[in-house]
Amino acid sequence: MHHTPIFVGCFILICSIVCYYADAGSGCSKTSPLVDFESEFEMVQHQLRGSFRIIDDCSFRVSNFDMLSGTDVHWWGAIAPDVNNFTAGFVVSDKKLNETYKNASFIVHLKKNVKWDQIQVIAAWDLPAASDFGHVILRKPNNGSAGSPSVAPSPSEDGNPWEDTGSISIAPTSFENCKVLADNYRVRWTLSTQDKLIEIGLEGAIPTTNYMAFGWANPNGSSNLMIGADVAVMGINEDGVPLVDDFYITRLSECMINKDGMVHGVCPDTIFEGSDPVGLVNNTRLIYGHRRDGVSFVRYRRPLVTVDKKYDVPINHTASMDVIWAVGPMKPPDAIRPFYLPQNHGGTYGHLILNVSEHVNDCLGPLDAEDKEDQDVVIADANSPLVVTSGPALHYPNPPNPAKVLYINKKEAPLLRVERGVPVKFSLQAGHDVALYITSDMLGGNATLRNMSETIYAGGPEAEGVQASPTELTWAPDRNTPDQVFYHSIFQQKMGWRVQVVDGGLSDMYNNSVLLDDQQVTFFWTLSEDSITIAARGEKKSGYLAIGFGSGMINSYAYVGWMDEAGKGRVKTYWIDGKGALNVHPTKENLTFVRCKSESGIITLEFTRPLKPSCPDGHGPQCKNIIDPTTPLKVIWAMGAKWVDKHLSDGNMHSSRSSRPMRVLLMRGSAEAEQDLQPVLAVHGFMMFLAWGILLPGGILAARYLKHVKGDGWYQIHVYLQYSGLSIVLLGLLFAVAELRGFYVSSVHVKFGIAAILLACIQPVNAFFRPKKPANGELVSPNRILWEYSHAIVGRCTIGIGIAAQFTGMKHLGDRYDSENVHGLIWALIIWFMIIALMAIYLEHQERQRRRDRTNGRSNWVLGNEDDSVDLLGPTISIEGKESHPSGTMEVQLEPLRG
Repeated sequence: MHHTPIFVGCFILICSIVCYYADAGSGCSKTSPLVDFESEFEMVQHQLRGSFRIIDDCSFRVSNFDMLSGTDVHWWGAIAPDVNNFTAGFVVSDKKLNETYKNASFIVHLKKNVKWDQIQVIAAWDLPAASDFGHVILRKPNNGSAGSPSVAPSPSEDGNPWEDTGSISIAPTSFENCKVLADNYRVRWTLSTQDKLIEIGLEGAIPTTNYMAFGWANPNGSSNLMIGADVAVMGINEDGVPLVDDFYITRLSECMINKDGMVHGVCPDTIFEGSDPVGLVNNTRLIYGHRRDGVSFVRYRRPLVTVDKKYDVPINHTASMDVIWAVGPMKPPDAIRPFYLPQNHGGTYGHLILNVSEHVNDCLGPLDAEDKEDQDVVIADANSPLVVTSGPALHYPNPPNPAKVLYINKKEAPLLRVERGVPVKFSLQAGHDVALYITSDMLGGNATLRNMSETIYAGGPEAEGVQASPTELTWAPDRNTPDQVFYHSIFQQKMGWRVQVVDGGLSDMYNNSVLLDDQQVTFFWTLSEDSITIAARGEKKSGYLAIGFGSGMINSYAYVGWMDEAGKGRVKTYWIDGKGALNVHPTKENLTFVRCKSESGIITLEFTRPLKPSCPDGHGPQCKNIIDPTTPLKVIWAMGAKWVDKHLSDGNMHSSRSSRPMRVLLMRGSAEAEQDLQPVLAVHGFMMFLAWGILLPGGILAARYLKHVKGDGWYQIHVYLQYSGLSIVLLGLLFAVAELRGFYVSSVHVKFGIAAILLACIQPVNAFFRPKKPANGELVSPNRILWEYSHAIVGRCTIGIGIAAQFTGMKHLGDRYDSENVHGLIWALIIWFMIIALMAIYLEHQERQRRRDRTNGRSNWVLGNEDDSVDLLGPTISIEGKESHPSGTMEVQLEPLRG
């Protein structure tokens, strides 16, 4: 019994020594100044979290480690966290990380040839993708002595994701406590009683259009915990920017403002007060937020007790209090309510009793979202070139990355989807230092420089250009193209992303397609004899997609596609006569072959409809929804978070829409933006008015009513005016063809115009072949009579058709530009031509009076007399005496009207 204390003491000493050497990496020395350095991992992707601590010169400990599995993940060392040094790093341990980790703790031993002074960054690194899942930046202690841990500097304003939280200095994704609220929703928090603050983080595997809410119930409230509750509502907006606001609940409904200014529902505190100039009402402060791997995460801070006694609930950190939470669709701001507002939570909500001072951690492992692809998708088709530019890296899907990456159609490094057999056209405008190529290598940047093999499918060093001088590149993936390739710059690694190669699609099914305004919606169509098949596909994630036929939302025919609560695609038709939800009226159009689907949040709708709707009863606005393939179809679009079949509200209004309609030329297969009247077309119209309204009619009037003037002055005026008018007509035609980039005989105006121009061009040719005028006293030949008749009739028909072209041109102007001045211009044309007609009537009366006077003064007129004052189409007939003309022949004076 006397040896027992000695035995126990020796056992404790031996265990301590064994544990020390086990923890120290089998007796490794501790000479590095980084020994005992501690830090939290910075999450980059794959939901990596955990604590890091250097034990000795050849090992480190990882604690509370979470990470979703990768392909071939290793511990990686580099001398700096920039993309070039990071990708040039090396594996530092034989331990692999090819599994999902859940609150794991373990020791990692460095390779024998690896020393801490060779490393500035330790990361979990996926080798095939050169991808950083998360890392720690090593910093030597300030005093340079061993055993003194270092704390990373952390002002959030400089872009560093570490946040200085007063007495708390941790990675923004790390907290002391975590509570599971639902299978896909968690709340994390860290309490600082010294600073009287609490920092809360919400994370949820939810769609990007959803909000997350968490807060305290009113302890003095009714049985309904939500009424009077103080909650924070947060989410990620369309640009990937996190947001959070302080809300107060007065009613279980969406925030509404009555006409008298009263506010009720789930509303921000600042709406109740009208403004918050010094931050006394909105007591939430955004600390950090991101969306990665399909999981939204937002961290915010609030004081335990606030100065706002009306809308905030004080938090007693030592007591158990009721808290509430919810998840649901989020409505973007509008002109009336400039906030992101929560809508119906859809049944995903709850409450619990929580004491924030008690340590809780029941979050076992990382959240694993079903859909981890958060980047935008761009779907290529044969008719619309993909505009390739470069811009800053904000949400690059495969970090680390250079500061500048590739954008396609204004989207940062999107997933590009192409179809086999369909040529893909690129318009390269990324700069002379960025050359696009399609490669089998995931990193790009010319894999041969890394001693790696790659297959290049298109592009190369010459595939570069700028906006002022773009370069066109065409790539036609074939059946031998793999399902996945990559687009990159040949001069720099990791500037692009994936290309998904699929079989068939909308481009194969439809004859024509165009990008609508802002390149956010692609419009497809195929014309048949009496019907049209239409498809529309959004280029970003949304809850619904709508396209409309009209110059704006008001007085338009809309087609809306969305997924209902059962996940079934729906397409409905509407007539819109105002800006509110009550102005959206359902219609009953005869749509066939209707389909709607959502792929990773991208909505595609399809349908077939008759060109002219069938209206048996002859009533309803849809009866006027006629599509004329020869007339440009004005198409607009809108997207939003949510749509319902019945009982539309302001919550169903769009969050983004086209800024102007696109004029889709259905028969030509192209489109152009609705815009103001082009100066060139205005010049065309003025020139045509000058020719058809002044010069050509003036030439005809001169030939008919100036022959009584001595000499051939009338003939000279006639010729000069006719040739001047014809020259201006041809020049005006060239102006129109140049502006419209082609010559298309489709509209009524163009048909009238071409007919008038052809007839006008016949007249000079006709004049060149006119028969000789008979000498004085000779009979007029039949050829001369025929020529004079044809010349006069064709000239008058030409003027008539030219005037018709003027009026149809004005109507075409109204259809094309919705000009408010068109009706005034048409009336001006009518008045002008009425003046010309009245002038012609007056001159005709004077001419007939002059001929009547001459007939009374002279009794003998002979065919072919040099006096040309007699009308050809209205002849003067004289029966002469037998002594002058024994034969008794009746002679008709024929007047040449055209020289």
